Amino acid sequence: MPFDTVLIANRGEIALRIQRACRGLGLRTVVVHSEADRDAMYVAQADQALCIGPPAPGLSYLDQSAILFAAEVSGAQAIHPGYGFLSENAGFAQRCEEAGLVFIGPSAACIRTMGDKVSAKRAMRKAGVPCVPGPDEALPDDAAAVQALAREIGYPVIVKAAGGGGGRGMRVVHEESALLDAMALTREEARQAFGNPEVYIEKFLLHPRHVEIQVLADSHGNAVWLGSRDCSLQRRHQKVIEEAPAPGIDEALLAEVGERCAAACRQSGYCGVGTFEFLYEKGAFYFIEMNTRLQVEHPVTEMTAGIDIVQQQLRMARGERLSIAQADVRCQGHAIECRINAENPDTFAPAPGRITGWQVPGGFGVRVDSHAGAGYRVPPYYDSMIAKLIVHGASRADALDRMRLALAETRVEGIATNVPLHRELLRDEGFAAGGVDIHHLERWLQQRSAA
Repeated sequence: MPFDTVLIANRGEIALRIQRACRGLGLRTVVVHSEADRDAMYVAQADQALCIGPPAPGLSYLDQSAILFAAEVSGAQAIHPGYGFLSENAGFAQRCEEAGLVFIGPSAACIRTMGDKVSAKRAMRKAGVPCVPGPDEALPDDAAAVQALAREIGYPVIVKAAGGGGGRGMRVVHEESALLDAMALTREEARQAFGNPEVYIEKFLLHPRHVEIQVLADSHGNAVWLGSRDCSLQRRHQKVIEEAPAPGIDEALLAEVGERCAAACRQSGYCGVGTFEFLYEKGAFYFIEMNTRLQVEHPVTEMTAGIDIVQQQLRMARGERLSIAQADVRCQGHAIECRINAENPDTFAPAPGRITGWQVPGGFGVRVDSHAGAGYRVPPYYDSMIAKLIVHGASRADALDRMRLALAETRVEGIATNVPLHRELLRDEGFAAGGVDIHHLERWLQQRSAA
């Protein structure tokens, strides 16, 4: 369905990023915001801005009825959910569809399938996408049957919540004596956190990397993949630095996996942007989940592929055919993204407050995505990310050098940020060599605290 007005149901840097993409396509923008965000830059720049509630997310950005009412009174025909908040909420996508609105994302049915990790794994196996060893069904209640499954897979195993996310709802089990307790604890955590007590089990890989494949799919059966990303530098399952492409992986293997991801989109009728997340170990890919939304780290793929992913997302939601064939995708050079958070670089405690000084880097191959600036007050109610610093170079070594220079130029005053941590990480020999596993940052932090 065509539309000319988009309601942006999000905040922070991604609200501004979506707004810019809409403007580039000549679309009118409506911004909904909480009382805490009324002075944000993107609120002032919107064609229309509507306050939908107090600072608490549950009373504003997660209030589905308030957002739908805002769309009705503003005349918006489409809603862009960004990332986080309601972006992967199948119920909200369905309510948008029932209200005659375009939800800028896949259908509610696709979100449901991919949001449940058990059904997602089943769908991916059917499409020929390689998966982590383990059954694609929820664990039974019978203790002996669960123990038999774990023995068949081989320890260590990991127990995961079917509806989990954000690093929650998972426990690693190294021996059979701990299995049933881990299952019971994860079930209860899943019931409380996600409203779904189903858990499943799979092989726990000891030293994997986190590698992603970005896909675009239209409503006419066309789908392409836009290269790879490596997001292995994580703390407590939260990404800190991302890069594209994933270094040191055979290009023919990547192409095979990427094409299977695109084929899975075509086979399932998926429409929109999406990300297939894999664990990669010893030359093999293992599917773990699919994100049915725009990713925080999409800029590194934009920089290497030369494609505006958000504008493509908007075009596909309007029913347009993909103007890009797989043969047109040429990923060039290397890009790195550092997430700049308002937090103590040593304790990682959030550090809200007023920014008194703001100096961001520039120059060839440097991009800063941010809604913040001097005088901006970082609220304590939301995620602590205030900016994304992205660089692009002809090679990985070139990009690393450019990022070191960009971080040296970055100055944020008045609040604590993790910029000093990023400067240290860019000097780490392991990261500079490329191909670190998902436990590298945790090990590095332990060594730093022990020194």
